[in-house]
Amino acid sequence: MVGAQLTSRCAPSAAIASAEKLANPETVAIVAGQQPGLFGGPLFTLLKALTAVRLARTVSAEHNVTAVPVFWVHGEDHDLDEISSCSVLTSDLELRTVTVSHESVSPQPASKILLPDTLTNVTSDLRELLPNTEFTNALFEELTALYRPGVGIVEAFSRWMDTLLGPHGLIVFDGSDANAKPMVKALLDRELDMPGQTSRLAQAAGENLTTLGYHAQVTPDVDAVALFYLSDGRQRIRLQAIDPTAGTAFDIGTKVVPGAQLRSELAERPEAFSPNVLLRPVIQDAMFPTVATVAGPSELAYLGQLRDVYRHFGVPMPIVYPRVSGTLVDQATLKFLDRYKVDFEMLQAQDDKVLNRLLAALLPDAVERTLGDTERAIGERLAAVTAEVSAVDPTLTGVVQTTRSRMDRDLQNLRNKIVKAAKRRDETIRRQYHRARSQAFPNGDPQERAVGLVYFLNRHGPHLVDHLLDNMALDIGQHGLLTI
Repeated sequence: MVGAQLTSRCAPSAAIASAEKLANPETVAIVAGQQPGLFGGPLFTLLKALTAVRLARTVSAEHNVTAVPVFWVHGEDHDLDEISSCSVLTSDLELRTVTVSHESVSPQPASKILLPDTLTNVTSDLRELLPNTEFTNALFEELTALYRPGVGIVEAFSRWMDTLLGPHGLIVFDGSDANAKPMVKALLDRELDMPGQTSRLAQAAGENLTTLGYHAQVTPDVDAVALFYLSDGRQRIRLQAIDPTAGTAFDIGTKVVPGAQLRSELAERPEAFSPNVLLRPVIQDAMFPTVATVAGPSELAYLGQLRDVYRHFGVPMPIVYPRVSGTLVDQATLKFLDRYKVDFEMLQAQDDKVLNRLLAALLPDAVERTLGDTERAIGERLAAVTAEVSAVDPTLTGVVQTTRSRMDRDLQNLRNKIVKAAKRRDETIRRQYHRARSQAFPNGDPQERAVGLVYFLNRHGPHLVDHLLDNMALDIGQHGLLTI
C-alpha cells in the first residue's frame, strides 16, 4: 500500500527502495509528520523531515538495524488558513505572504481541497516577492509543474517533498489515503466501542502534568470521541447518550446517530472516519514499525499526555525525539554577532534597546573625557612655557599662543573626525543589526516558523537540502545557527 502510493506519484527510486524494506519484519521506522503547507510550508517542515532522515541513518549505523525515514502528511487536517499560505522575505527583508483562497464554507479536510485557477496569480506574486537569483528559474519550473490548478493541495505537497527528500530515502506518506483505513479499522472500532476513553485518559494525564507544575497542551472534553466524520466537511463526533435500552448515540454536526448505525458505517466505509490529534499518533504508529517519532515543541507537549492512550489501544509508544531547531543565516550575520558579542536570542526583541546599548558601549565616555584631558594638559603645559619664555624674550609669547591655537584646531579636527567615524560606524552597525534581526526573527517570530522553505531554496538552490543534511547536528534541546 505504501509502495503503491509512492509509485502513483512517481516518487524517486530511493524512496521506493525504503518502502520495500518495510516488508522485512525487522525493519524499523523513524516517523515525522506535518500538515501540507503551501509550496512546502515553513522552514521547520524541512528541518523535521531532515531530522527523520538523519536519525534513521544514525539508528541504522549505531544499532545494526534497518531504519527507514517516514514523513506522514497530515492530509486530513482542516486548518486551511495555515495550509494555504506561504510567507517569504523580500529583497528588503520584509516578510510578505501569499495565500490561495478557497470557496468552501464547511471545514473540509485538506485532502478534499483542489488548487484553484487563481493559483497561477499566487505563483506569479510569489516570484515577484522573492529576490531573483541564479536558482529562481529552475525553482519555479519545478513549482509550477507540481502546483497546478485542479491538483489536490495534499498531492502537490507530497510530490514536492518527494522531489526534495525522496532521493535521500524519505517515504512521504499521505495519511488521508483511503486504502490505509482498513489497516487500522480495529483501532477505530475500539474508539467507538469505548467513546470518550481516549479523551479521559489524555485529560487525566494533563491534570497530572499540571499538578507537577507543567502545562497541559490539550484539554479535551470528556464526551469527545477522538474521531472525525468525513461527509459534508470534517465533523466532530461527540457522545450523545448511553442508554441501556436504546444503546449508544452520537452527535455528528446537527444529527444524532445511533451507535449501531455508526459502527455499521465504519465496517463498510472506514475511509469516512479520521482520527483527531489524540488518536492520529496511535494510528500512525500502528501502521508503521515506529521506534522513534520526530516531534516539534507543541507535539512534544501533547505526546506527553498520550502514554496511557497508547496502552489503551495496545500500541507500543515510540521514543519521542525533538526535531532539529535552527535558524538559517548568512556569513555576514554570523560575523556581526561574533564581532560585537551579540547573543542570538537578543535579536528577537522588536525595539532598539539592545542596539542602543551596543552603540553606547562601542563609543564610551572615555573617548570624550580623554580628549578633554588632553586639551587641559596642553593648556597647562603651554601656560608654563609662556611663563618661562617671557623671561627670555617677551615677543615669544605670541608664538606660544599661535602654537596653542594650532593645537586646539588640530584637536577639534580630530574630534570631528572621531564623531564622523562613529556616525558612519553606528549607521553600519544599525544596518547590520536590523538585517540580522529581519533574517532571524521576522516581525519577532522565529524564522523557522515564519519563513517558507521556498525562500531558502530560491536563495541557496537545491544543494541546500544536501548541505543541511550533511551539516546539521542532532543536538537535543539546542537551537542551531545554520549557514551555507
